[in-house]
Amino acid sequence: MTWHPRDVNDRVREDTARRLERAMGSLGTAAMTRMDDRLPWYRALSAEDRSWVGLVAQAGIAAFVEWFQHADEGRPTPSIEIFGTAPRELKRSVSLQQTVDLVRVVVEVVEAEVQELAAPGGEELLRQAMLRYTRDVAFAAAHVYAREAEVRGAWDARLEALIVDALVRGEVDDGLHSWAAALGWTSSPVVVLAGYAPDVDPQTVIDGMRDKGRRLGQDLLAGVQGDRLIVIVGGADSIKDAARHVVPRFGPGPIVIGPEVPDLHAAARSARAATAGLRAATGWPDAPRPVLAEDLLAERAIDGDDDARVQLIENVYKPLEGTPLLDTLATYLEQGTSLEATARLLFVHPNTVRYRLKKITELTGYLPTEGRSAFTLQVGLILGRLSRATVT
Repeated sequence: MTWHPRDVNDRVREDTARRLERAMGSLGTAAMTRMDDRLPWYRALSAEDRSWVGLVAQAGIAAFVEWFQHADEGRPTPSIEIFGTAPRELKRSVSLQQTVDLVRVVVEVVEAEVQELAAPGGEELLRQAMLRYTRDVAFAAAHVYAREAEVRGAWDARLEALIVDALVRGEVDDGLHSWAAALGWTSSPVVVLAGYAPDVDPQTVIDGMRDKGRRLGQDLLAGVQGDRLIVIVGGADSIKDAARHVVPRFGPGPIVIGPEVPDLHAAARSARAATAGLRAATGWPDAPRPVLAEDLLAERAIDGDDDARVQLIENVYKPLEGTPLLDTLATYLEQGTSLEATARLLFVHPNTVRYRLKKITELTGYLPTEGRSAFTLQVGLILGRLSRATVT
């Protein structure tokens, strides 16, 4: 009887497939043993994750055997399905590179047994099948991890937007730190910047800022709310350092920097000041870019920002209240910052006025002889008077 070459190949494949079926258990055990010997990351996994990795390896071997039996029928490799054996959490514990290591170990185990596993004359057939299968599995692993990264990226972006929104709204609770921890946030102190979003894709801008911040050792969260871009920077050495790589990413218009706060939980105060400053920034067209929210206290107070009003009363009015300094400042400002006119109205020497103005600067931090400071002092005085009138 004459055998056709195709019939011979079919018989060799069938005999090899039967041998593979009988050896599946021992191949899985050998693969686990080799992983334990060769892969430090595998030994470091929890017992549960090690068990899942073992199931993935066993599933990979079983899928190969099943595919090998029908490979001549043009059946595609079941490359993606084997990863469905493990839960999604395992993909966070085991990296793509480690998955490649796992596949390589399984291949080595099978290759080492080719002479025993393959039917006579089927050694090359088995090797070629293994090469094709492992190639497709490697591509499948890359696909699975890319898909997981895409899903995780979309979730992270949503979580980031929730954090930014909560801070801007001032709705801070214990869940905020859990959200931030999920994104890897560990930094302090914290500074919030508010400005306008650029015309380009906001997520591209945010990703660029985050990558730059990571290289500088800083954490960064950002979100677009309407036409506003809110950026939260953690771990910067100074406010200037926090703003340096962020400011160029904003669109045209003012950029306001909130005060530095100790941690993310307190960042609502910085966000509140920054957004209030952004609303009021049009009141100072010549403001620097960026400008500190503290430098916009007068505009913020006029715009209705209660925090700014309280701060001005506390910093300007109360330190001078009940002293001659209050009348001196009020007279000096009402007289157009004229030293001589103020001295005449108060019946004191001009040097006395100079001394009192110096004391006012020491107590409030504002210089009455400087235009912007004089304006802020004037608003502080008015707010203080109004607060006293309300009390009485």
